[in-house]
Amino acid sequence: MDLGTSPAQTPASLAIDGDRLWNSLMELAKIGATPKGGVARLALTDLDRQGRDLVCGWLREAGCTLRVDGIGNVFAIRPDRNGSVDAPAVAVGSHIDTQPNGGKFDGNYGVLAGLEVLRTLNDHGVKTDRPFAVAIWTNEEGSRFTPVMMGSGVFAEAFTLDSCLAQRDRDGASVAEALAAIGYAGKDQPPALAAYLEPHIEQGPVLEREGITIGAVETALGQRWFDVTVTGQDAHAGPTPIEMRRDALLAASKLVIEVRRIASQYPDYARGTVGQMQVIPNSRNVIPGKVVFSVDFRNASEDTLAAMAEDLRACAARVAAEDGVEVDVQQVVHFPPCAFDPALVASIEQGARRAGLSVRRIASGAGHDAVYVARKCPTAMIFVPCEGGISHNEIENAVPSDLAAGCQVLLGAVLEQAGAA
Repeated sequence: MDLGTSPAQTPASLAIDGDRLWNSLMELAKIGATPKGGVARLALTDLDRQGRDLVCGWLREAGCTLRVDGIGNVFAIRPDRNGSVDAPAVAVGSHIDTQPNGGKFDGNYGVLAGLEVLRTLNDHGVKTDRPFAVAIWTNEEGSRFTPVMMGSGVFAEAFTLDSCLAQRDRDGASVAEALAAIGYAGKDQPPALAAYLEPHIEQGPVLEREGITIGAVETALGQRWFDVTVTGQDAHAGPTPIEMRRDALLAASKLVIEVRRIASQYPDYARGTVGQMQVIPNSRNVIPGKVVFSVDFRNASEDTLAAMAEDLRACAARVAAEDGVEVDVQQVVHFPPCAFDPALVASIEQGARRAGLSVRRIASGAGHDAVYVARKCPTAMIFVPCEGGISHNEIENAVPSDLAAGCQVLLGAVLEQAGAA
């Protein structure tokens, strides 16, 4: 089957309604609105229910059949030209749960851009050779329940449904209980997907800094997280000579600098961060005897990521010998890099150029539902700039024209994959 768009329905002849997209985003942002203009709508809370009800209502009004699976993922399916919702669908999606002090656009843009594509197809009476679906994935943020990207992980069989339903929040409520409480404990089978596209704000500063509107995301960085424990000797800060000290904090500080060096010297979008540190006994006049800290390494190449980890271990051994301490490095998380579908990435890039938009290939430094969905079908992402690269923050912001541009490129990619009839 030729999935190219017909001359009468080329992407250039259809235009999304940027004002309608913006208004939908602002309407959803009222649910869980925070004083500084952000959103606090944690997964599977009553506010999440209100957000889901609002968006699902819009999707039903647009003529979709809704399915809710066992982990609460929502799939709104627009029939193909033959009226079928059972054939493999071309899907657009993201999440609408937020961080405790999140923004209006993270996740929400991907879902509502899919809704806007759906509405545009309806406005112009466009039928597609394949069904078109909008997905709302459960608990992407992982702020209330772990693991992060739970719903898409279950869909991709990275996690079992039973293990995720058993997860509990800090108050002891399980995912299963929370889904039942908000009315989204579904039993439907998710649709098969022919392709998946996820538009998103970049959550970083690259596009804005370079004055580029569209990021064609070619990869999501792999991650290796470590817990590093440095053990020295507690001692009095006054009587203990410098040369006789086994200062765990001094050794840990050297390793923090090495983490930054590693991130700066390795290729393939290398990242390295120390985000947590516990100093023991944490007393003003005691030489620290123990320090525990985190290391977060990210990279687009699994081989390079492994090399970064080995570099860290070598540095740990050297510092231990030099400073007379013990250093234990334990890996606690490993996500391999995700390369998105080359044909889809090229389609996004070419579609942006046809629309007269600036575009560049880019890597995602953050995890997204697309990383798991890519295990099941051809997948790609579209990035648009966000102000100052700030996200997971109440002041997260994006320009309406950029959001509209990303949605227009999305429409073209959907038409190319689903086939206009």
